Amino acid sequence: MQVDTLILGAGAAGLMCAAHAGPGVLVVDHARAPGEKIRISGGGRCNFTNMHTAPEAYLGANPHFCKSALGRYTQWDFLDLVGRHGIPWHEKTLGQLFCDRSAKDIIAMLLAEIEAAGAQLWLGTEIVEVARDGAGFAVTLRRDGRDVRVHARALVVATGGKSIPKMGATGLGYRIAGQFGLPMTETRPGLVPLTFSGPVLDRLKPLAGLSLEASVSCEGTAFREGLLVTHRGLSGPSILQISSYWREGQEISVDLCPGLDLFGALRGQRQQSGRKAIATALAEHIPARLAQVIAEDAGLAGNLADQNDTRLRALADLAGDWRLLPAGSEGYRTAEVTLGGVSTDALSSRSMEARDVPGLYFIGECVDVTGWLGGYNFQWAWSSGWAAGKAIAERRAQGG
Repeated sequence: MQVDTLILGAGAAGLMCAAHAGPGVLVVDHARAPGEKIRISGGGRCNFTNMHTAPEAYLGANPHFCKSALGRYTQWDFLDLVGRHGIPWHEKTLGQLFCDRSAKDIIAMLLAEIEAAGAQLWLGTEIVEVARDGAGFAVTLRRDGRDVRVHARALVVATGGKSIPKMGATGLGYRIAGQFGLPMTETRPGLVPLTFSGPVLDRLKPLAGLSLEASVSCEGTAFREGLLVTHRGLSGPSILQISSYWREGQEISVDLCPGLDLFGALRGQRQQSGRKAIATALAEHIPARLAQVIAEDAGLAGNLADQNDTRLRALADLAGDWRLLPAGSEGYRTAEVTLGGVSTDALSSRSMEARDVPGLYFIGECVDVTGWLGGYNFQWAWSSGWAAGKAIAERRAQGG
């Protein structure tokens, strides 16, 4: 079978690429339904982009690589597409945009776009072998128990990363990159809960289920969002965000009262209600169970009136810089994304094409570009998929 472009992966990036690559496109995926990560994202509502998308919200060995694609296909372009399809949406905190009804609206939109572009979609299709074939590629696919050999002028790898293996994530894109000699950067779980062990976990376990707003920092980067205590450690948006910056052996710092002069507040309480227990006074600012732990960690007991300024300052400092050493993370099982991947040194930032392998493209999560939590990674999928699709269409139009 001969096609112009074969796209491996019917996720966000692959479908977006197919919508813009022009005629003669075949998209294949092992799953029985397209866009499975889209479907489950955002609690089924799909946080499809972020109003504040900018290169500063992305990690990678080359922080400048993402600028070209993000600058040429922006969040406003995708929002315009959503609007043309009549999909109602709303904004949540920090510029996060969600579907009003269901993430399935985004999938239906992308399927309508690829149908309008004339692309084919094969689901339940296994990728058996990928090889160079003259100026193009030969890919053996297994479909309905039979092998089909597909010859393509262009090959787009949009197979995602290693995150959420229960959905079939395998790291196939990395193996294809290695097969063609493309360098890789270290891969690790990103946007993932952190786990603890020993005495730290013993202190946290009784607090499981507790949530509050906090500012969590590591190595000079901080995020102020929700924090959730779990039976294994810490989760919530602030923890997921900082997990992409955290490395094993590093401490994280948690400010439990961001934006509050806690020392001043406690001094004021001492003057007005000095008979209150110190933990009870602290519980006016953070959850009571957590206040008890922090007071104990500070070595304080008794009433507010019993505490001098030095002790109150020490308590406030601890609550504002609660240092914890994670034992690890929950890994790819619950990670929302994979950090690292195909080195951007090997790719064109304009087209996403491999510099030394003409006709081979890598887009989406398998590339060493990872965004913050909150719609940024979907925007990278849309932008990188668009960039590759447009480049393929332009080359075809030029007879290349």
